Amino acid sequence: IDGRELAYREKHNLPADARQSCACHILDDVLVTILPESQAQKQIVRKTATERIITLDPAVRQHYVEVQAATLEDTRGDWERLRDALREQWGLERLSIDYTQLLGLQKTLRDGNWAVTVSVWDEREVIRVQPGYAESAVGFACDVGTTTVAGHLCDLRTGAVLATEAMMNPQVTYGEDLMSRVSYAMMRDDGLDVMHRAIIDGLNALIEQAAQAVGLKPTDVVDLCLVGNTTMHHILLGINPIELGGAPFALAIHDPIDVKARDLGLRAHPGAYVHVLPCQAGHVGADNTAVALAEEPHTHENIILIVDVGTNAELLLGNRERVLSASSPTGPAFEGAQIRHGQRAAPGAIERVRIDPITLAPRFKIIGRDEWSDEWAMPADLPEARAARARALRERALGGGPLLATGICGSGIIEAVAELYLAGVISHDGRFKPSIESPHVKYLKAPSGNLIPEYILATADQSATGRPIVVVQDDVRAIQLAKAALYAGAKLLMAERGVLKVDEVILAGAFGSYIDPQHAMILGLIPDCDLAKVHAVGNAAGDGARIALLSRAKRKEAARVARWIQHVQTAVAPNFQDEFVGAIHIPHAVDPFPHLEGLLPKREAGVVEDRETRRARRRAA
Repeated sequence: IDGRELAYREKHNLPADARQSCACHILDDVLVTILPESQAQKQIVRKTATERIITLDPAVRQHYVEVQAATLEDTRGDWERLRDALREQWGLERLSIDYTQLLGLQKTLRDGNWAVTVSVWDEREVIRVQPGYAESAVGFACDVGTTTVAGHLCDLRTGAVLATEAMMNPQVTYGEDLMSRVSYAMMRDDGLDVMHRAIIDGLNALIEQAAQAVGLKPTDVVDLCLVGNTTMHHILLGINPIELGGAPFALAIHDPIDVKARDLGLRAHPGAYVHVLPCQAGHVGADNTAVALAEEPHTHENIILIVDVGTNAELLLGNRERVLSASSPTGPAFEGAQIRHGQRAAPGAIERVRIDPITLAPRFKIIGRDEWSDEWAMPADLPEARAARARALRERALGGGPLLATGICGSGIIEAVAELYLAGVISHDGRFKPSIESPHVKYLKAPSGNLIPEYILATADQSATGRPIVVVQDDVRAIQLAKAALYAGAKLLMAERGVLKVDEVILAGAFGSYIDPQHAMILGLIPDCDLAKVHAVGNAAGDGARIALLSRAKRKEAARVARWIQHVQTAVAPNFQDEFVGAIHIPHAVDPFPHLEGLLPKREAGVVEDRETRRARRRAA
């Protein structure tokens, strides 16, 4: 490192391991982490809290108490004085005190002139003592997802959400999906410790950001509730997830857990507890329990399918009589990974797509601009178009001016594939049709001599990179595989539950909130249902964590429901492969979609094969 770079690092207070890319030469494979302050376009993690009706009964409550001062005649210890006062004034019996609070208790009592505000956890333990009268009591509810982590800072007295913060899960460095992280823990002696420290550091950063946003300190957080899938749950708690890597997918613990935040390394109040909701099975975790807590399928008459769309999709199906759960390893394609020009949601990402079925011309919307592309893009062959694009790039580099397309995010690629099918560019089986004569479809010749098709979604003049943004065959295939895994999981649950249709579909998760229900059904992401009965509910897992943070009764309900829900193991189900193969087609090889009548193109002759014939042929082989 030369002196100029060292001077720059010191001037801008950069981390010790930060480097300036312009001063480096890459000699081998590297992993590059771009500092948030250096990112031109930061990812948008859309996991805001939704409005919920919650009966407040938090685990931590504050009590103002006046304690009898010490005298020569009264030889009780100061803790015994406080404990007796809490019993006499608030009816609290058999209390204990957190060790960290005992250390400073005498000074706190005298600083408050023998009047203090005491925070009591679950009517059992004094976890915080403040001099005089204090009103602030806040908690932190967090959904630790495979890809994103989102937390809500809540007022424990009113239930109000004070701040919401989100970030990429720092563990993505060690694998984009669950099995990659399980493998990382298996292959490296320090793998678990590295991933555990990464998520703990990330949570500490989130807590600090949320607290600072409302003028508080992390140590003001006196209660926490965390949820996550089983792998995230284990790594967060420092439990090796190795057993989750293969059958029988045994998890370490089903039950809910209460652990001191300090024991996990979380920099909340020293006496604070972390409540972790119960898991259901090897790959159906506390996040799915939180979704059940928020959406309550166990209280409904109608058959409800809840799909928490993400890197590891989790499903719930049923009603008050019986609810089933399953997981489907969809992979990161819905997050924009494994896509040629895929990206996560950020300003400039294509999130909405429409294709004219006659001209095959696309139009799209990007995050950060309200207009559709046909309202702001000019023909590429006009000189003023090139000048406008150059001007837009200069203005964008300076932090202003109109955005241009940077890539395709998850909701965008789902709509793109569905629209390609509706427009007749791709077939029912997902293949590009040969010899389409259109300026929007190109066929590139591979070294093997084969023609490789690509659909031009954004022209070079509409793109921030100056190169077209395209959809290729591998992109379509990645989405087909992801949606087939999810659909197959839903069909297995329906078969186990003995139902042929669902009355309602709920799309949960931040990503699910931005999926267009009609395009999701056209693609075959979800089973046929009245489109009016398909709706998104936002980050239901985060909402469930928030509900549990604010209600002890709901924590007990979560523990009960998690044991009552029946898990279906899709990974070893004998019919999974048949369901998966059928679901690869768009929207499906044989399943009817009457609610899409008139929207779907006529299927090609010979594409659809009777399911029983297909199964018989496979058995014979």
